[in-house]
Amino acid sequence: MGGAVSAGEDNDDLIDNLKEAQYIRTERVEQAFRAIDRGDYYLEGYRDNAYKDLAWKHGNIHLSAPCIYSEVMEALKLQPGLSFLNLGSGTGYLSTMVGLILGPFGINHGIELHSDVVEYAKEKLESFIKNSDSFDKFEFCEPAFVVGNCLQIASDSHQYDRIYCGAGVQKDHENYMKILLKVGGILVMPIEDQLTQIMRTGQNTWESKNILAVSFAPLIQPSKNDNGKPDSVGLPPCAVRNLQDLARIYIRRTLRNFINDEMQAKGIPQRAPPKRKRKRVKQRINTYVFVGNQLIPQPLDSEEDEKMEEDNKEEEEKDHSEAMKPEEPPQNLLREKIMKLPLPESLKAYLTYFREK
Repeated sequence: MGGAVSAGEDNDDLIDNLKEAQYIRTERVEQAFRAIDRGDYYLEGYRDNAYKDLAWKHGNIHLSAPCIYSEVMEALKLQPGLSFLNLGSGTGYLSTMVGLILGPFGINHGIELHSDVVEYAKEKLESFIKNSDSFDKFEFCEPAFVVGNCLQIASDSHQYDRIYCGAGVQKDHENYMKILLKVGGILVMPIEDQLTQIMRTGQNTWESKNILAVSFAPLIQPSKNDNGKPDSVGLPPCAVRNLQDLARIYIRRTLRNFINDEMQAKGIPQRAPPKRKRKRVKQRINTYVFVGNQLIPQPLDSEEDEKMEEDNKEEEEKDHSEAMKPEEPPQNLLREKIMKLPLPESLKAYLTYFREK
C-alpha cells in the first residue's frame, strides 16, 4: 500500500510531498513528522527507500507507507495529555511521533507480537532520545512497549483515549477493540479493507467514518495454552511520575520558555528547516511535419525552455557549491542553558537526559 505521492530526496522533501497531496493537513502533525526521520527506522542498506511512499518489510520489521501514517495521525486528533495505545507497535516510529504531541503528561503504550521487533523499537527509541536534535525541541511522552498478541489483552486493562491498530481487523474482533476505548475516544483501524475512524460517543454508542481504502495483513490469532485458553497479556502500568522527574520536566520547560522569550525580544526568528527548491520541468512544444504520408511530431524548443534550462543549471551549480561548504552543527540552546547553570555535573547530566550533544 502506498505510492500516492512522489518520492522525496530526504525526510523534509517527503513531508512536503505529503502536505502537497493533503495527507498532512495540520501543523501539529507536520511538526511531528519533520522531527522524526523515517530513514532512522530502516536497516542499514535499505535507507534509500525510506522516503518513498511505500511500505517496507524485512523479516518481522515492518513500516507502513507514509501516506497511511499521515492519515492515521490526522484521524487520531491527538492532544497533549491523552492516553494512546498502539496495537502492533512495530518499530516504534508512529509511537515516537505520537509521543511528541502527547507531551510529558500523556500515556504512550504499545503492544507488539514479535520480541525481536520490540527490542528493535527500544533501540530506535534510545537512539532518538540520545542523538536526535529534535528531542530537546519537544516535551516528550516516552513510549513503553510490551511483547504480546493484542487479541490477548487482560480483561481488567485500563481504557485509552486514542487507539490505533496496525493490522487488518476481522469483523468479529471489532467489539473487542471498541471495549478498550474510553467514552469520547477515537479508534483508528483497518477493517474490511477500509482504514476506519471510530468515535465512542457514549457507553454503547459509536460513530464510524471510512478514511481510506487500504490493504493490511490480518491480525494473527492467539495460540492457546495447555488449558485450551490463550494467555492474557498485561499492558504497561499507568504510573504517576515521581517528584524528581516532574522537577526535570518543569525546569526544562521554564528554560525553553525563557529561550523563546529571549529570542522574541531580540527579534530573532526561530529557524525553520530550509525548503528545497523544486526543479522546474521543461515542457516541449511539438510541431508537426509530413514525412511521406505520415504526420510526425517534432520537438521545438521555445525561448522560455532555454531560459528554464539556464535557470536549472544555475540552481544546480549553486546547490553544489553550498553542499561543498562545511555544515555547521545545529545549535542546541536548551542544552547550552542547562550546562551554564550553577549545578553539579551529575544534575546537569540528568537534566539533559544524559545526552552527549
